Amino acid sequence: METTIAEQHGRMLARIEGEDRVFEVSFDAIEPTDVTLRFVRDDDRVGSIYNDDGTARTMARLTTARDGTDFIGVEVPKEFVAELLDAASEAGRITDETALEGYRLRVL
Repeated sequence: METTIAEQHGRMLARIEGEDRVFEVSFDAIEPTDVTLRFVRDDDRVGSIYNDDGTARTMARLTTARDGTDFIGVEVPKEFVAELLDAASEAGRITDETALEGYRLRVL
């Protein structure tokens, strides 16, 4: 899978692309909880990464404005999530480093 995690136009961009999936989100900050990462852009939640089946599968979810659909979700590798968190932390885009450590402990 090809990944991109970079600063772009004043935001952070995270993208993963494989033969069977694409996930891309641009965000200002990540709000971590014990088992969920929330992507925030312009003070609105635009997506999240959460665990399905406990910690077996890590799913990325985007909020959409399409009629009848409030989100799109795809499975993402934990390696991508770890790389994303490292880059976001280095860029100062994590709202709570203590909560992030709890997330890392429980999920990664």
